[in-house]
Amino acid sequence: MTDFARLRRAMVDGQVRVNDVTDPRIIDAMLDIPRERFVPASRAGLAYIDEDLPLGSGRYLIEPMVLAKLVHALALSPNDRVLDVGCATGYGAVLLSRLAGRVVAVEEEPALASAARRFLAELAPDVSLIVGPLTAGAPGERPFDAILVEGSIETVPEALARQLKEGGRLAAVIGSGGMGRATLHVRTGRVLSQRPVFDAASPPLPGFAVPRQFVF
Repeated sequence: MTDFARLRRAMVDGQVRVNDVTDPRIIDAMLDIPRERFVPASRAGLAYIDEDLPLGSGRYLIEPMVLAKLVHALALSPNDRVLDVGCATGYGAVLLSRLAGRVVAVEEEPALASAARRFLAELAPDVSLIVGPLTAGAPGERPFDAILVEGSIETVPEALARQLKEGGRLAAVIGSGGMGRATLHVRTGRVLSQRPVFDAASPPLPGFAVPRQFVF
């Protein structure tokens, strides 16, 4: 029988702690949350490797180090309202629920949303799940102190930027073609400033590509 507790410890010690994730709340949560539950049963034994794991429909559970560092960059407080964009099967939303006061998760793929609903009901019943376009976020729940985007995007849609409160933070991997950089965005007035945090490659989320311009 697979010793998942041992694998969780190895993941945290070998992928998270060594990559400057120093918030003990993140460490404790990742040691506790059964990541193997959030992937297809056939891949449960791979749940703790340092790779993105396919979930079907072109979507992935992003690798532990990237998720941990994105969450760490948000510097969440227990009273924060957080939006999780592209929650997939819900692992990241459960993690966020251990750190923030209110979590709203958005997923547009029906099968993933169905799985997330089951897992959240058991592991994080206070998380609200919205099924709808990822690029739309959750306008009815705004404003948010922080937004986590679970995957790479080419640009931050204005619809998401507007859902941040003054001083709110958004963490996402910005890039395309398998290359990217984890970036922290901060809203000041109408301006969304940004600073790079670390280099990262994550699978792209649908709907966030920059429209291409053709020259004739």
